[in-house]
Parts: sequence; C-alpha cells; structure tokens
Amino acid sequence: MAHMDGFTYGWVNPLLAYIVAVIGAALGLRCTVRALDLPPERRRGWLFLAACSIGCGIWTMHFIAMLGFSVSSATIVYNIPMTLASLLLAIVVVGVGVFYVGHRPPDATTLLVGGVLTGGGVAVMHYLGMAAMELNGSVDYNPLVVVLSVLIAVFAATAALWMTLNIRKLWASLLSALIAGVAVTAMHYTAMQAVSVRLSGTEPRSGVPVGQFILPVAVGIVVFLTVAAITVAMSPREGWREEREAEPQERIQVDLFEGRFRGN
Repeated sequence: MAHMDGFTYGWVNPLLAYIVAVIGAALGLRCTVRALDLPPERRRGWLFLAACSIGCGIWTMHFIAMLGFSVSSATIVYNIPMTLASLLLAIVVVGVGVFYVGHRPPDATTLLVGGVLTGGGVAVMHYLGMAAMELNGSVDYNPLVVVLSVLIAVFAATAALWMTLNIRKLWASLLSALIAGVAVTAMHYTAMQAVSVRLSGTEPRSGVPVGQFILPVAVGIVVFLTVAAITVAMSPREGWREEREAEPQERIQVDLFEGRFRGN
C-alpha cells in the first residue's frame, strides 16, 4: 500500500474547501427560500440558480481539498472530460432534489426524498471526481466507509433542507449553510479514508494535474457565485406565501366588519 497524505499543505485546503462549500450552500438555500415565496409556476429560475450554486460549491470544495491530496512516489493527473462531467452531474442531481422540494408539499416525505436526492448528488459528484483521477497504480475503496460517507452527505442535505423549509429567516439559511459546509467537508474527508492505493509500473494515461485546471475553473465558479449573490441581494422578496397565509385572517376581519355594518 502506498502512503497517502490528505493534508499536504496542512489545514489551508480544508479551510478553503469549507468556506467555498458554505458559500455555495448559503446561496443555494437562499435561492430555495426565494423560490418557495413565489407561486409554483414562477419558481423555476430560483430553483435552477439554487442547484447551480450548491453543485458548483461542492464541486469546487472537492477539488480544492484534492489539491492537498498526495500519494508517495505517484504522479496524479485527472481526466478533464470526466472531471467536468462530475460538475454537470452534481448540478443535475442536486437540481432534481431541489426541484422536488420546490414543487411538493413541505411534509416529511418531501424532506426525506429531497435529502436523499440532494445528498446523493454530493456523493455522486465525489466518487465520479475520484474516478477521473489517474495515477501509476490502482485505487480501491473500503465499502463500509463509502456507505458512511454517503450517509453523512444525505444527513447533511436533509438537515439543511429541514431548516430551509421550517425556518425561513436569513439567520436560519446561514446556520444551515454552516452545518452543510461542515457535513459536506466531513463527507469528503471521510470518503478519502476509504481510499487505498497500490502502486505499479503503469504510468497514468494522458491527464492534467489538478493544480493546472482547478484555478481557472475555480475562478469562473467564484465569478458565478458572486453574480448569484448579487442577484439574491438585489432581487426584491415578493412574499407571496406570507400574503396567501394572511388572506384567511383578512377575510375574517372583513366579514366581521360587514356583519357589524349590516347589524347596525
């Protein structure tokens, strides 16, 4: 077994990875809240932005963390098409979960299904990203640790969605994002504990070191997340749900007023 180090640069990579994961989760959850404030037929744009924000956040978190991953006497490169496919798949699978939550009643079934789909998106992204990794050897996984990492991802997604559906204040979204960031980062490093590498004389096929492609892609994603943050901050909140919930009380007050007027 080759010696592996997931903290080649100390705590710099885990800290940066966590910050990016929190930013992506915070934007995604705020977009979901905005979507739930609108009539169902007008939620699509906010839900799409939520899926892109969460998917981009967890993908960038993964590869920032992988910058600190090294294997002794091994050359690590990445298959670019498969790496980009992991980004697309993360957005699609997370999007399925977010759209499901955004168009279903906010009950326990919706929460569980949404949590499984969204958490599954995190796990799928991670392991497809790992499949894109090539080195002069073979990579094996401990099945029990893999299952544990998936459970952590699902739990994180479910907890974040619960807070989004039940506590709609800004502080709740921020707290959800902090929790999601911890859990997603923990999921990554738990999943890396499942990895074992056996070196061989076989050289990796054509690929690119992570440091050569993650910087330009990460810059593009940071620009996207910045634009998304500005969009959320500048867009007025319409409060459709609150207005709808207030309608019965307003009707009661009008009926009482009219009844008194007729009685006089």
